[in-house]
Amino acid sequence: MAEHIHCLIIGSGPAGYTAAIYAARANLKPVLYHGWQPGGQLTTTTDVENYPGYAEGITGPDMMNDFHKQALRFGTDIRNGVVTAVDFSERPFKVIIDEGKHEILAEAVIIATGASAKWLNIPSEQKFRLNGGGVSACATCDGFFYRNKEVAVVGGGDTAAEEATYLAKMCKKVYMIHRRDTLRASKAMQERVFKTPNIEMVWNSEIDEILGDEFVTGVRISNVKTNEKKEIPVAGVFIAIGHQPNTAIFKDFIDLDEQGYIKTVPGTTKTNVPGVFACGDAQDKVYRQAITAAGTGCMAALDAERFLAEQE
Repeated sequence: MAEHIHCLIIGSGPAGYTAAIYAARANLKPVLYHGWQPGGQLTTTTDVENYPGYAEGITGPDMMNDFHKQALRFGTDIRNGVVTAVDFSERPFKVIIDEGKHEILAEAVIIATGASAKWLNIPSEQKFRLNGGGVSACATCDGFFYRNKEVAVVGGGDTAAEEATYLAKMCKKVYMIHRRDTLRASKAMQERVFKTPNIEMVWNSEIDEILGDEFVTGVRISNVKTNEKKEIPVAGVFIAIGHQPNTAIFKDFIDLDEQGYIKTVPGTTKTNVPGVFACGDAQDKVYRQAITAAGTGCMAALDAERFLAEQE
């Protein structure tokens, strides 16, 4: 038998937990499913120093544990499990958990499935990324730790150009490593990169290995045309080859943009399906910060509360 509930929240990052806190306080009796990465992307971040309220900073996992406890305190039903299929063709919405182990019928759904950074998928990257040793996918989050140091940015699109110019304001030097001989970034972003004196382009190159023991000390790169290898000493590596929103299971019902991000009505979290709302990085490709995700999580809960009230 399917379980019938008022409000289902899919995802457990800052957006999902904030939506849960607000929904629970509004007596919507929300059920939240963690998904495959409980706590979201922040659980792979070591130090968070730009979230208000944590004057001394906090680790990503500890911060998400605080969110978790706060959502529980107000009565959110938090469950382990992954949403594997949905049917938003009619209300109540049908949601399948763990390939059919459980079925939910929900009067309102809040999507907070986030996005995943694309990585190089080399062993040394994984090592430094998991231990906080100097590999990141967010300059805004982690650039502060590399003030007056030399760093590398990998990528050639707008994201990489934005990361490089941001880092150049605080770092001694930024090497921008790109496997082609031209950037894919917009002309405006290219001009900003080329006019920044402490950004050095490393063309036609890929990273073979990120060097160091406990912390990053450099990168070994390979020229894709000549196979020539060389080492560049850096203290940090920022991977900026894009993000992939975790939205594929919704594509048959929810309008997505060309990159897979959920389209919402401007100024709201409403999707094209009344009663289905989207918040956090699943619908935000511009800011991608914990604080903005939490803000849209609040909006989604308020939108869901008003929607459900109108149905009564």
